[in-house]
Amino acid sequence: MNATGLLRDRSERETRVAPIELFFDLVYVFAVTQLTHHLLDHLSLRGAGETLLLLLAVWSAWIYTSWITNWFDPDTIQVRLMLVGAMLASLIMSASIPEAFGGRGLGFAAAYVAIQVGRTVFVLAALGRRDALSANFQRVLVWLSASGVLWVAGGLADGDERVALWVAAIVLELGSAWLGFPVPFLGRSRTLEWTIAGEHLAERCQLFVIVALGESILVTGASFSELPSSAGTVTAFVVAFFGSVALWWIYFDRGAEAGRRVIAEAQDPGRLARSAYSYFHIPMIAGIIVTSAADELTIAHPKDPATVTTTALILGGPALFLAGQVDALGARAVDPPARHRCAGGARAGGDRLVGARPEHRRDPGRRGPRALGHEGRADLASVRRLGLVE
Repeated sequence: MNATGLLRDRSERETRVAPIELFFDLVYVFAVTQLTHHLLDHLSLRGAGETLLLLLAVWSAWIYTSWITNWFDPDTIQVRLMLVGAMLASLIMSASIPEAFGGRGLGFAAAYVAIQVGRTVFVLAALGRRDALSANFQRVLVWLSASGVLWVAGGLADGDERVALWVAAIVLELGSAWLGFPVPFLGRSRTLEWTIAGEHLAERCQLFVIVALGESILVTGASFSELPSSAGTVTAFVVAFFGSVALWWIYFDRGAEAGRRVIAEAQDPGRLARSAYSYFHIPMIAGIIVTSAADELTIAHPKDPATVTTTALILGGPALFLAGQVDALGARAVDPPARHRCAGGARAGGDRLVGARPEHRRDPGRRGPRALGHEGRADLASVRRLGLVE
């Protein structure tokens, strides 16, 4: 297999999301539904922790695949078949969620490892040894194989031992990615080497938010349709619906498109994709799942007195979502677009040029090019031709 013809054409103005990627996402609608029901069936601190652990696995399988389709063209037959295989494994993984800590633990772990390791092996086979990305995926394969051993070992274990092994596995994966997948003799990856199309990954994460919100709407509608109409259920239904609308509005009104522009123009889009999108979207998705569980409980029991559990769900879901939103905004704020940095550097350089002689320094009382002097006007004209300042 050769990477020629499989990689996306970076000469395109924008890297679009392909229909097969949207089809792939349908499996994760089911996965999010399963996670919501798992939380509802295990309303305890341990249950919440187990649901979080399963969410991290589901998210990792999805986001790693989105990175791959950022580099590889999903419309090619080879990549399309790889995605179909990953869909099948994702469906098995999702179907195993209700009994992941019971009788289907090994099935969940095996399906997850097949997605992570199998996809990476495909990439290495497609790239060959000479491609610049090969070294990065060799490191990724080492870490995913190591974590895969822990996942499978956890699937074979029971109870607390399974939880401990799976926690170690997911920490290994998240930590290695944050550190650049360091491997002895192979070095570590730098985010500048991750030559991604930032706007594509931003759109993929936006679509997963839509998937999660869609599941929330589905749960709300299904719960309402199964209950007799009353003032309490109708009120709870309407409040739940507008709660989902509020989450959508917070994410998409301005922040989503602004984030897409920032990562598209960022000097280091790989670093921003890792932090703002691969990591800080996790609490947002968790918040939507928790909110969905709270909505189902509220619609089913609108007149029941609030308990510590229901209060934690009702308040915790939006809090998690907002925390992730704030973290993502903060990550984007510390990485201004490259053109802004160039403009800032040009302005600073122009100030130094103009400030070389006292008579060329800008006087607050004097405006326009005349205040720069002859040499200053020439320097400013040169910078303007480069399009860096107005």
